[in-house]
Amino acid sequence: MDNAVCLHNATVLTGFSVMEKCAVYIKNGKIADVYSEERFKNKKFPPSVKIIDVEEAYVAPGMIDTHMHGIGGYPTNDGDYKSILKISEILPQYGVTSFIPTIGACPEKEMIKSIKAVVKAMGKETGAHILGIHLEGPFLSAERIGGQELNGISMPDTGLIDRLWHSAKGKIINMTVAPELKGMRELALNCISKGIILQAGHTNATYKQMIEGMQVNIMHVTHLFNAMRPLHHREPGVVGAALIHPELSCEIIGDGVHVNPNLIHLLMKSKPLSQLVLITDSFYLAKSKLSEDSEYYFNECFKRKSDNVIIGSGISMFDGLKNLVKYGVPIEKAIRMASANPATIMKQPHKGFIIPGFDADIIIFDKNYQKLQTIISGQFIKEG
Repeated sequence: MDNAVCLHNATVLTGFSVMEKCAVYIKNGKIADVYSEERFKNKKFPPSVKIIDVEEAYVAPGMIDTHMHGIGGYPTNDGDYKSILKISEILPQYGVTSFIPTIGACPEKEMIKSIKAVVKAMGKETGAHILGIHLEGPFLSAERIGGQELNGISMPDTGLIDRLWHSAKGKIINMTVAPELKGMRELALNCISKGIILQAGHTNATYKQMIEGMQVNIMHVTHLFNAMRPLHHREPGVVGAALIHPELSCEIIGDGVHVNPNLIHLLMKSKPLSQLVLITDSFYLAKSKLSEDSEYYFNECFKRKSDNVIIGSGISMFDGLKNLVKYGVPIEKAIRMASANPATIMKQPHKGFIIPGFDADIIIFDKNYQKLQTIISGQFIKEG
């Protein structure tokens, strides 16, 4: 018997646009069709198809977090595959249907252990899909280390990336690097041969150095404005390159702290919408209670008590989506930044859009932005 459901009387956010009064037909884990409500009423479905009236709620592609370090007290880098599976289980309640666990800079032995944990978890998840791995390091600038571990960074080393790639069984999707480091060109060419998407981040690169990085396919920017050389009128740096060159795509942390909301509006005027990706960069303690003896504290974002350095955000992707709308971003553009764009830039076919033939990874939320349901591969996810 077909596993089929039809969501009708919906406001569909396709990933491109808004379609009022529509129906989305899901069959065998895929989006089978998208109808107008008029066509829906005239169509005869088999008795096995479950018909659900969503009462004009939004039906949107599930969100994809391409940069996150954990949630609910479960980190991505503790070397335990059970933590990755727990993150997968938690994320659907926040509208996330796919994610790329981020492993920050750390010594090689620790990084390999964390990489292997993600690989072991892939295929065993019961919630959000694990798409692969994002390495935020180890080839980063000591001058722009931010909350990363200084003892975890190294100069570009093709032997090291080969070892990491082997440990990951080819599951590294993207990697954050500092384009200005000596030997980066050779490393980048190695990564191109492996299909790794390179991002500029934790970098002190000048504008010229960023342009040189673009020539070896460093075309995405990690958490723009954060942990990089700032914009200067005589030295544009990485920030200037991102603003000047429409072909560069970039991540935006949507907590309103890491990036001032007015800068988000500037970006949307300066760059094609298709080049903007909403991320959380969530710290693993996001959505969990901090103990009094914790070495971190939360004040709009997570900071380290010892030096007041920002460690990460405390938001979910759904929080970020709601924040964008609060800042005045139309919902169809906000959902594109959270779903369609990350799928496209991270080369994830059949995800991020509500289009026939694509995976039925869907979120349903009402006009008051209360999430109602998450659907992954056509299955309604039970929460709590």
